[in-house]
Amino acid sequence: MPSTHAPRLAVLIDADNIPARHIEAVLDELATYGEPSVRRVYGDWSSQALSQWKEKARSLGLVMHQQSANTRGKNASDIGLVIDAMDILHAGKVDGFVLVSSDSDFTRLASRIREDGLQVIGVGEKKTPESLRNVCNRFLFLENIAAGPEAIVDATSPAKPAKEPTKAEKDPPSKAIPLVLAAMKKIGIEEDTYSLGQLGQVLTQLYPDFDSRSYGSAKLSDLLKRTGRFDVQKGEGNHLIVRDKA
Repeated sequence: MPSTHAPRLAVLIDADNIPARHIEAVLDELATYGEPSVRRVYGDWSSQALSQWKEKARSLGLVMHQQSANTRGKNASDIGLVIDAMDILHAGKVDGFVLVSSDSDFTRLASRIREDGLQVIGVGEKKTPESLRNVCNRFLFLENIAAGPEAIVDATSPAKPAKEPTKAEKDPPSKAIPLVLAAMKKIGIEEDTYSLGQLGQVLTQLYPDFDSRSYGSAKLSDLLKRTGRFDVQKGEGNHLIVRDKA
C-alpha cells in the first residue's frame, strides 16, 4: 500500500548565512511541505556573532553542530553541512532535504541529492545566485516568508498594499505574465483553458523560485487576476480554470 505519512525532511541550516530572527517563520513555512524529522544548524558557536542563533536553536530544539574554522577565511560550516548531508542521504531515512542558505557553494550538494531522486527545497535571500535557486525543486525567498501577510496586496485592490513591504520591494504583477505564458506553452499551445493547479505545478517546474508573494499576491489566482491579462473562473467540480484573454 502507498505510504500516507508526510514526507520526512532533513532541514540543514547555515547559521553563518541566515538571520536567526526569521527561523520560526521558515519552520512554519516548511510544515506545509513535510515533517522536519532532522533539524540541524551549523556554525562556530564560540563566535559572539551567533549569540542570537544559540538562543533560537535552544528554544526551537534545533541540534547545534559545532564547526570551528581552522583556517582564516575558510567556512567550516559549509564543509560540515555537506558531510552530514551525504551521511543522511546514504542512510535513506528521509524523503527530501531543505538547505537553508544563500550560499552558492551548496549548488553541487543540491544537484547530488537530486541525482538520488530526492526532493530539494532551498530557502535563502533574493541575493541567492541563480545556480543554487534553479538546481532546487523549489526555492523559497526568505523575504517572502519573513514579510508575513501584511505585505500581501488584496486581489480586489490592485493598487498599493496597505503596508509597504519591510524587507524587499515586490515586483509588479505584469512581470509574471511572460512566466505564465511560458507555462501555458509547456502545457500545450492549443489549449484554450488551463487548470490552475496544473499551471502552478508547471510554473514551479520551469521556475523553482516562482512565488506569487514576490508580486504581492497571496495566491496564484490572485496574481493572475491582478495582471489584467488572464481570466480565472470556476470550472467543473469547482476547480479553477485560467484563460488567456489575448
